[in-house]
Amino acid sequence: MIPVIICGGFGTKLWPVSRQHKPKHFLSLIGEKSLFQLNYEALRTHFKPEDIYVSTNEDQANLAKKQVPEIPDDNFILEPEMRNQGPATGLIAAFLYKKGFKNEPFMLVQVDDLREPVESFIKMMLDCDVIARKENKYLTGGMRLDYPVMGVDYLMMGEKVSEGESVGIFKVERFIWRSTKEETVELTKHQGVLVHTNHTCMTPENLLNMLQKYKPEWYEPLMNFVNGADLMSEYLKMPAGPIEDVTQKVHAAGESLVVELPFKWYDIGTFETLHEYLKEKGLYKVSDNIVDLNGTDNYIRLDDPNKVVALVGVDNLIIVDTGDALLICDKRQTSRVGDALKEVKARELALT
Repeated sequence: MIPVIICGGFGTKLWPVSRQHKPKHFLSLIGEKSLFQLNYEALRTHFKPEDIYVSTNEDQANLAKKQVPEIPDDNFILEPEMRNQGPATGLIAAFLYKKGFKNEPFMLVQVDDLREPVESFIKMMLDCDVIARKENKYLTGGMRLDYPVMGVDYLMMGEKVSEGESVGIFKVERFIWRSTKEETVELTKHQGVLVHTNHTCMTPENLLNMLQKYKPEWYEPLMNFVNGADLMSEYLKMPAGPIEDVTQKVHAAGESLVVELPFKWYDIGTFETLHEYLKEKGLYKVSDNIVDLNGTDNYIRLDDPNKVVALVGVDNLIIVDTGDALLICDKRQTSRVGDALKEVKARELALT
């Protein structure tokens, strides 16, 4: 099994803390360590540094190397240009194929997620490794929820394919695209429905074969690269697009599997989810220079430890002050912070 940490984008929903020159996954959002370091340490409980790969761009690779210098330079898979997750995933497969690992399963590890306990995550990886060596199907992850989550996809489980004490791995009976709130509420009542959480796992050869069948405009440049062509020129031939351009067709054709995550999965994608995680772990502390009168469930983050902030009778607020930018947001609206950043950029109001 080859773990590949994906470091893409810069976390626009965590602006103004997360910036293009220093994305959220390299910041100390949880204690003293970054999400990148926490994910690396989780993988190190089983894998050696030379076994761990990182998919990113050149700028973020430099940040990653400063935080984790043990990973060999040759293990960095660098996108010449950001073209969304589809081409990036294809490049990972082509890179590993070219390196001689065409039949060695790999798993994509999203850097902005945390998985606890780590032991269960590692066991899942090893169980997926066994299945990925026997099956040529696309293997992804899913999590059971008893409450509706909007803006995500769902998978309906079919027949179980894993055996014995291994984690539950199932055929995907149906892929369910993002639905209305009413439909999502009904989905969560169904015992066989999982929230789609990625964790792509396949051999490089099988993933490239999947692209050949469903996305030849990605497959052909990637194979040209494998056969010795210049990466930059070939990568720029690939149209930008999400991996769902392929996986939706794969799910519809009955060529996919889903592993039910045997651990707790935290997606640190917004200030709301970050706050909830910190509270759950007892890590959110309000400093003495913050006065919060008659308020509940507010999150305040200040770059200046001496600045005094007073709140009176307000609830569920996100307040983030980085000196050059101030964000005040209803906690239930944190998914829209990226929209606010777009407006900031359009007006050329601040550094982004």
